[in-house]
Amino acid sequence: MRRRLRLRGGLRLRLAVTLVALVAVTVAGIGIGAYAFVDASLRGTMVAEARSQADFDLSVLLPAADPPPASAAAFAASGLPAAFRFRGDVETIADFGNGDVYASSPALSGAVSEIDPSLRRIVAGGQLGFAWQDLRGQSVLVIGGRQAGPPDLYLVFDASPVDAALAQLRLGLAAAGLVAVLLALVAAGFVARGILRPVAAAGAAARRIAGGDLSARVPVGGRDELAELAAEFNRMAGSLEATVARLEEAQGHNRQFVADVTHELRTPLAALVAEASLIEPALAGLPPDARRAGELLVRDVRRMRALVDDLLEISRFDAEAEQTSPEPVDIGRLVSAVVAARLPEAVLSVPATAVAATTDPRRLERILANLLDNAREHAPGAPVEVSVVAVRGGAAITVADRGPGVSALAVPHLFERFYKADPSRAGGSSGLGLAIAAEHAALIGASLRARARPGGGLVFTLTVPLEAAPGRDVT
Repeated sequence: MRRRLRLRGGLRLRLAVTLVALVAVTVAGIGIGAYAFVDASLRGTMVAEARSQADFDLSVLLPAADPPPASAAAFAASGLPAAFRFRGDVETIADFGNGDVYASSPALSGAVSEIDPSLRRIVAGGQLGFAWQDLRGQSVLVIGGRQAGPPDLYLVFDASPVDAALAQLRLGLAAAGLVAVLLALVAAGFVARGILRPVAAAGAAARRIAGGDLSARVPVGGRDELAELAAEFNRMAGSLEATVARLEEAQGHNRQFVADVTHELRTPLAALVAEASLIEPALAGLPPDARRAGELLVRDVRRMRALVDDLLEISRFDAEAEQTSPEPVDIGRLVSAVVAARLPEAVLSVPATAVAATTDPRRLERILANLLDNAREHAPGAPVEVSVVAVRGGAAITVADRGPGVSALAVPHLFERFYKADPSRAGGSSGLGLAIAAEHAALIGASLRARARPGGGLVFTLTVPLEAAPGRDVT
C-alpha cells in the first residue's frame, strides 16, 4: 500500500513539476524578451539624444568659438563647457594631444586614458562614435567626435538613470515571475489531481479486483482518452468477472464429480477390501504365480481404498464441511505417540518441559502422520529426525529426512494436489498426502513449510500456535 501511494505521489509530483517548469520557462522567456526590448529601447533613446547633442556641439557650437581653442586652457576660457552643459547634463573631455587634456570636472581628470580604445580610434578617424562603459566607477555613455582637427571631443553622459530603471525592471520581472511560478504550482496541483483522478480510481478498482471484488468498476465521464481508458478497463473487468465465474462453475462441477464418483466407489470398494481380507490368509497355500497375483491384488485394493479415503477427505475440504475441535494438547507427548505408531525408528527430540497448545489433536495427528508417511515412502531406510521446539507464540515440529530430495524449483509445489516432484520420489503414492496435511494445517491456523535439506533430503516445519487461530499459511 505504501508503495502504491509513493508511485501515485511520484506521478502527480512529476506532472506538477512539468507544468510548473513549463510555466517557469515561458515566464522566463517572456521576461528575458521584455527586458531585452526595454533595455534596447532605453539605451537606443539615450544614444539617439546624445548623438544629436554631440552633432550640434561639434557642428555648431565648437566652430562658433572665436578664436577657436587650441589648448586645454583656451578651451576652458572659451565658455564651450558651459554651453555644452546648458544643452544637457553632460561632462566634457577635450583631448588636444601631447597630454594637453581638458576635463570639465575634477573626477574626470586623467580619465581620457580610460576611454574605450575602440571609441578613441573611431574619433581619431574623424567619425562620431559612442561607448557604454564604467568611467571612474560610474556607468556612463561616452559620445566622441572631432571637427576638422583637434581637439578630440568626448561628451560623458550619466547612464545611472538607465541602469536604475533596468534594475527596477529586473526586480519587477523577478517578482512577477516568482508570483507566476507560485500560482502555477497551486494550479498544477489542482490540474494534476484532476488529470490523475481517473487513474487513482482505476488503481482503487484494480486493488478491489485483486482482493476478490470482481464487481469493481471505474466511473466513466467525458469523452477524452482517460474516459476511453476507463471504459476499456471496465470491459476488461467485466470479461474477467465472466471468465472467473465460468471457471468457478467448472471447478465446482469437477469437485462435485470427484466427490460423487468417490462416494459411489465406497460401496464396491468396501466389498473388495472384505474379499481381499478373506483371500489374504489363504495366499500362503497357493502356487507361486497365483500367490504373487493375489498379493498384488490385496496391495492394490488397499492402495485404492487409501486413495478413495484421501479423495473423500479432499472433497470435504472443498465443500468447507470440516470443523475444528480445539482443546489443550501437550505437543511433545502427542508427537511422541504418533512417531511411535507411524515411524518408531525415527530419531525423536522433544523438550523436557511440556509445550502446551490449544489446538485440534486429531488434525495435528493427521498432519504429522502424513509427514512421517511421506518420509517413510520417499526416503526408505534413510534416517528421519523429528523434533519439537518451543518458539515465540507456539511450537515448531520438524520432520527431516535424508532421502533423495527434490530440486529447489519443486519445493513450492510439494503441497499441491497430485504433485509428484520426480520418479525417484513418486513411489506408489497418489500425491495427496502433503496436500491434505496442508489443508489440516490451514484449518488449525498452523504454518506448514518445506525446504530442501543441504546434503539431500527434505525438511518440513509445522509451526502450531499456542492459541487456536485459524488461518491459511502453507508454503
